[in-house]
Amino acid sequence: MVYASEQERNSVDDGSVRTAEQARDVTRGFLSVAAPDGGSGAEAVLLVVSELFANAVRHAGGATGFRLDAGPGKVTVAVQDASPLPLRPVPLDARKPGGFGWHVVRELSADVRVRVHSAGKTVTAIVPCPTAVMAPG
Repeated sequence: MVYASEQERNSVDDGSVRTAEQARDVTRGFLSVAAPDGGSGAEAVLLVVSELFANAVRHAGGATGFRLDAGPGKVTVAVQDASPLPLRPVPLDARKPGGFGWHVVRELSADVRVRVHSAGKTVTAIVPCPTAVMAPG
């Protein structure tokens, strides 16, 4: 289930969320319902959203889709872009800027998957969020 107001749901589904800042704003609204007690899990979700969006913008021409789903104890973040090119993780090197985002996403997530499809690729991360609840049906 997706937690979002009708306005937020339309923004998420129609591809109008283009920047990491916009994605964080939508995610904060989502988390106010999905994980109202917040905590470190909610902070981890925000960081994963930021990093996945930043990577899509920096390396794939921008995000073309964005989805948030909540279930008991977890939030699933999916960011789609138009590039079919696989991710190329950079070895960590504290002497060079950048290259930390993908490592952060993998560290904070219970599972991360990349699916290449005809419209590009979708990166999906399942982030443990103990305060998350399932959307009312």
